[in-house]
Amino acid sequence: MANKEAFRFGNFMEEVYGFAQAVKAGDTIYVSGQTAFQTDGSIAGTGDMAEQMRAAYRNIEKVLREFGATMDDIVEETLYVTDIMGAAGAAHDVRGEFYGERYDVASTLIGVAALGLPDLLIEIRCTARV
Repeated sequence: MANKEAFRFGNFMEEVYGFAQAVKAGDTIYVSGQTAFQTDGSIAGTGDMAEQMRAAYRNIEKVLREFGATMDDIVEETLYVTDIMGAAGAAHDVRGEFYGERYDVASTLIGVAALGLPDLLIEIRCTARV
């Protein structure tokens, strides 16, 4: 088995569901789906796709920092959304805030009926290489 290093925020959802926010194995960081769920238990941007997308990317940045990585190290991402049109409308501007003018990342957008909590609109999982 590969040598693995895990990171957790220490919130109750990690204990209830049982997961790590990310696992690094070798030079690859596997980031669990990040949402607008905050460590204090609140949800940022309730009802606002763009703000929830920003909150999810901010959480991704925090996770990556724990491993000495940045958004530039992301090679692929998958966005799970409850409103595909809302996500498509927000994605260009919001993703540009985090990836810059040109983002070279493989990306998939998937519409889903629901996410882990009723007020969540988006969940983003990704893989980074360092």
